[in-house]
Amino acid sequence: MKSVCVFCGSSFGKRPAYREAAGLLGQTLAEQDLTLVWGGGRVGLMGTVADAVLAAGGETVGVIPGFMVAKELAHPDSTELIEVDSMHTRKALMAERSDGFVALPGGFGTLDEMFEILTWAQLHIHGKPVGLLNVAAYFDPLLAWIHHAEQEGFIKPGHLALFHVADNPAELLDKMRQHQAPEGDWAAKVSLAQS
Repeated sequence: MKSVCVFCGSSFGKRPAYREAAGLLGQTLAEQDLTLVWGGGRVGLMGTVADAVLAAGGETVGVIPGFMVAKELAHPDSTELIEVDSMHTRKALMAERSDGFVALPGGFGTLDEMFEILTWAQLHIHGKPVGLLNVAAYFDPLLAWIHHAEQEGFIKPGHLALFHVADNPAELLDKMRQHQAPEGDWAAKVSLAQS
């Protein structure tokens, strides 16, 4: 892994632990010479992660839609800042520029991005590792729902291996480096079927 995309909240949340974890993740990415790819924002946990990477001498690639730049939400110090035309383009470009994905606490946007990446993984569109940084047990209710959906037959048992969970950045990144993508080449089959 050379670059990691981080999905997280554009607010800080109610617990100081969320902001502390975002800072520690950013510092850890820089220390491990991993480029941060993120939504390009300067606010909330998004800004905290980027600030920590930059403060530790690391590199960042921000991908942000033009309407957010117009609202002055873009991080002014990103190593590279790419302005795009839509949220869809943003997600596709972040995925393309990243070797792995980490979700910190966040809301609808964070879950949208994380689940789209997991969906692409289960369809064999990519084999990149996905991790949940489970700060202060934030993701426990979501993990309980995922296991419930698996028990009810909506998620295949093997697909639970598409993501990794840890409560500290170093452990999570270690798990992600050991990730084994599932067998198959579904995306290639789709391409062949469409040609």
